[in-house]
Amino acid sequence: MASEDSLSSNPLLQNFEFPPFDVVDAHHVRPGIRALLHQLEAESEQLEKTVEPSWPKLVEPLEKIVDRLSVVWGIISHLKAVKDTPELRAAIEEVQPEKVKFQLRLGQSKPIYTAFKSIRESSDWNTLSEARQRLVEAQIKEAVLSGIALEDDKREEFNKIEQELEKLSHKFSDNVLDATKTFEKLITDKKEIEGLPPSALGLFAQAAVSKGNENATADTGPWLITLDAPSYLPVMQHAKNRALREEVYRAYLSRASSGDLDNTAIIDQILKLRLEKAKLLGYSNYAEVSMATKMATVEKADELLEKLRSASWAPAVQDIEDLKSFAKKQVAAEADSLTHWDVTFWSERLRESKYDINEEELRPYFSLPKVMDGLFSLAKTLFGIDVVPADGVAPVWNSDVRFYCVKDSSGNPTAYFYFDPYSRPSEKRGGAWMDEVFSRSRVMAQKGSSVRLPVAQMVCNQTPPVGDKPSLMTFREVETVFHEFGHALQHMLTKEDEGLVAGIRNIEWDAVELPSQFMENWCYHRDTLMSIAKHYQTGETLPEDVYKKLLAARTFRAGSLSLRQLKFATVDLELHTKYVPGGTESIYDVDQRVSVKTQVIPPLPEDRFLCSFSHIFAGGYAAGYYSYKWAEVLSADAFSAFEDAGLDDIKAVKETGQRFRNTILALGGGKAPLQVFVAFRGREPSPEPLLRHNGLLAASA
Repeated sequence: MASEDSLSSNPLLQNFEFPPFDVVDAHHVRPGIRALLHQLEAESEQLEKTVEPSWPKLVEPLEKIVDRLSVVWGIISHLKAVKDTPELRAAIEEVQPEKVKFQLRLGQSKPIYTAFKSIRESSDWNTLSEARQRLVEAQIKEAVLSGIALEDDKREEFNKIEQELEKLSHKFSDNVLDATKTFEKLITDKKEIEGLPPSALGLFAQAAVSKGNENATADTGPWLITLDAPSYLPVMQHAKNRALREEVYRAYLSRASSGDLDNTAIIDQILKLRLEKAKLLGYSNYAEVSMATKMATVEKADELLEKLRSASWAPAVQDIEDLKSFAKKQVAAEADSLTHWDVTFWSERLRESKYDINEEELRPYFSLPKVMDGLFSLAKTLFGIDVVPADGVAPVWNSDVRFYCVKDSSGNPTAYFYFDPYSRPSEKRGGAWMDEVFSRSRVMAQKGSSVRLPVAQMVCNQTPPVGDKPSLMTFREVETVFHEFGHALQHMLTKEDEGLVAGIRNIEWDAVELPSQFMENWCYHRDTLMSIAKHYQTGETLPEDVYKKLLAARTFRAGSLSLRQLKFATVDLELHTKYVPGGTESIYDVDQRVSVKTQVIPPLPEDRFLCSFSHIFAGGYAAGYYSYKWAEVLSADAFSAFEDAGLDDIKAVKETGQRFRNTILALGGGKAPLQVFVAFRGREPSPEPLLRHNGLLAASA
């Protein structure tokens, strides 16, 4: 055991107003987590001895235990995502099984389960608030799904599976990160990277400097290409060198599919164990387990995917025809044999010629400070909140991280959030996400306050500032910031005080993307966009004709983009319903089979995209990737309420925004999402607005 002195100074074990992100280090993890688990084990044993089916004797002590673990574990897993080191990784790997073991024990506690069932069955049930009823029902369902009803030997087997799955998903994720890192291509001849924009060359030179070519410049090189998104995408979009595109595409597509980092066997093992887990719980496949806590059912998800697929197929075929004839006009050698490493490049050229929009030329109009100002002023209009900088109030993990306070209309703080915008490939995982630091909670309130305020973190991976220029963003990066802020708003503007169902907690997974995708719609709203699109040097606003082109370009290749998401969603459901691990069909066969109906250009036989499909093998989207489309239907329909009210009628927009705030953003997991949606929209959701926004309505008519 660690000495008492070192424990008393361990930052993970202190009482803190905000997490000590600046001082937590790998060497705090083992002793800190072990001491915490020791303490929480004692508390949960105490709870089991004294539990009664009442709020003070069951829910409140349970929330304190669950919360403490999620806050402290949240700190270290967040640091692993944004400031990874081999030491931190090893420390987390070592204590992970102990944490899972504790969670399983708590989740399978018979006394706690029985107490929740007694509340459910008591004569007072109907006097409980809806949020409390949802909380109790969720706890019962969660206990059943975590194996509570299993006989002892079966439960032991179940727990072994859970431990193993946790390990495998970490290994999967580490392999993807490491495989992404191993590819480096140093280029010294500028001819080889013809077509690449200055922003990409600057980034490649910066990467070369960090790898020891200290004299590298954007202009003279050398240039280092990696497989991180900010490096991979510009190559696929802009490199005239077809051989380079092919090499980078093949490397990207085969990440983590060979040698020590091969994820193939890991995927098979994950699918095998998930199926075993489903059978133990009495389900016929893992997709049914996943749907048990979602709005959809396997049938409903399949039905929606097919409806959207049939609306997208013909337009996607047309997209490829358009590319071929455009490439022919440009007398491109590959016009007749367009393939995967040509599609992105030629799409970009066609977009430029059709809408005359060059993503790169738009960057100077989207500087991060202006984008954030515009986003915050939109939030004020819609939801009546003020977002004010609060840097210095809370410790941060990197000097680029910003900290903000959200205030209500009377100026009282209602929430806080961190924002970590830039890509740091050596230590930060790719993608963008929002996570909770603290949830809103009455039980966890500090002395002297009635409720603990929610705190969120938003993480993006956009192009860092180069030299004295601010971070200049692509339009897609602007959409990403709006998206993550939508998640953060649902976490921060919750009015629910029951911590276990506040904010995004206990919201069905397929409804959780509603507010995030809803916010993206505002990027195309004229007044909103014009308020953020100011040239960082001259201050001039984005020209009107460019805005019109952006709007028109929104549905550019909508069929192809829709099909791509539908392919991911379908292969995910196939692998978790019909696929038999160890049977005659391999995972790659399933992928190829699904692609026949979801990919116009068939995948390469050696396509190994599944080996880096982290969403379903290392994230929470197993048998749940369809949720993106499901939630898109909800979010497009929610935005259409603003269209119906009149987007230029500021009074109507404010009223509709207030209604959105009081339903979708306020009720958290305390009310079923379908009812929340109906409370906002006045009816059940319809897929029509989504197809209309995507310009795919005609195709489905």
